[in-house]
Amino acid sequence: MASSSFVLYPLILHVFLNFQALECASSLGNETDRVALLAIKDQITSDSLGALSSWNGTLHFCKWPGVACSTRHQRVVILDLSSLKLEGSLSPYIGNLSFLRSISFANNSFHGEIPQEINCLFRLQYLILSNNSFQGEILTNLTSLSHLRVIDLGNNNFVGNIPVDLGSLSNLDALWLNENYLIGNIPPSLGNLSSLTFLSLVQNRLDGGIPNDLSRLSKLRFLRVSVNKLVGEVPRSLYNISSIDSVAMAANQLHGSLPWDMGITLPNLKSFLVEDNQFTGQIHVALSNASKLVEFDVDSNNFVGQVPTSLGDLQNLSRLFLTKNQLGTSAANDLGFLTSLSNSSRLEELYLDENSFGGTFPSSMVNLTTNLRILYIGRNQLTGSIPSGIENLVNLIGLGMEDNFLTGTIPFSIGRLSKLQGLYLSNNNFM
Repeated sequence: MASSSFVLYPLILHVFLNFQALECASSLGNETDRVALLAIKDQITSDSLGALSSWNGTLHFCKWPGVACSTRHQRVVILDLSSLKLEGSLSPYIGNLSFLRSISFANNSFHGEIPQEINCLFRLQYLILSNNSFQGEILTNLTSLSHLRVIDLGNNNFVGNIPVDLGSLSNLDALWLNENYLIGNIPPSLGNLSSLTFLSLVQNRLDGGIPNDLSRLSKLRFLRVSVNKLVGEVPRSLYNISSIDSVAMAANQLHGSLPWDMGITLPNLKSFLVEDNQFTGQIHVALSNASKLVEFDVDSNNFVGQVPTSLGDLQNLSRLFLTKNQLGTSAANDLGFLTSLSNSSRLEELYLDENSFGGTFPSSMVNLTTNLRILYIGRNQLTGSIPSGIENLVNLIGLGMEDNFLTGTIPFSIGRLSKLQGLYLSNNNFM
């Protein structure tokens, strides 16, 4: 009798699954959840860690690893299978877990498309599928999922456009679509996401401009659109979102200048990364008002003029990247700002190479913080000698002064920089 039951079980499961049409099934009881979980397991083709080995009849399904149930109804509310080295596809029967509030399959090797049946999960708040190989287009008709707070689909193989109807998810706090193959424009409808604090569209194939509608995201903290094909000027109104602390727009085709008062209108700014674009104009004195600034990267643009000495007021500054611009005027005092940077005690990386800096090194350069690890100032028009005391920068691992007009002798004291891994002094006029 036992053996016949064992043979019949897969058939019973198959009949049960097919009996339930793939529609929203919130009233079928917790047996629906058990069978749906087994269907999800059935489409997992590799479980190298044996994480789901106890998903069987030995334990109640609410005690299965990765499953959390509500106390009252004993219905699945959390399904967390993240970082378990699982492979397979996502079963449509996930739509029968009608009490589900959180899905996390992050950091696995799932593939295939996201089943449309996820639209049945009216209570869903967290959809986290990042770092897999999911493909196809991002689900549309998500308007029924009005409780969604986090959508994280980053680092997959999604294609197509960003769905316009994402803009209807008024409770959405974070939208991560980075590192996919999305095309088309950034939908202006995303400006309707009044609760949004995180928006990451990095490393896709998006084109067009950054819509002015995003300036309505009054709670936005992270705006990341780097490595796309975006063009045009950044809407000035974006610089008025005072809550922003991280901006990443690198590796696009954006142009225009930075507002003179950016450091005032963005008082919480910690990270500003716009390298590899076509920005012009000056780096303004008022940037020093952004007192929380940690990293400022404008490499490979067309900025001109003097670097303001007020940058030394940025006590939290750790990384300053000004490489490949047209900064400086080939004049005697171009490096005057280095004196002020001696006040930036947290400075670790300073990239000034490939500009138009002229004049000599200020003697105060050797008073830069001992936390400094990188100092690159090659390919400029600097004259004079390497200042004595350079050995004070005891934590340098990279020092570059190549392709200038430096004279005198190379100080023996450089040999005291015991952590130095790269020293570039070629193409100067040393004795």
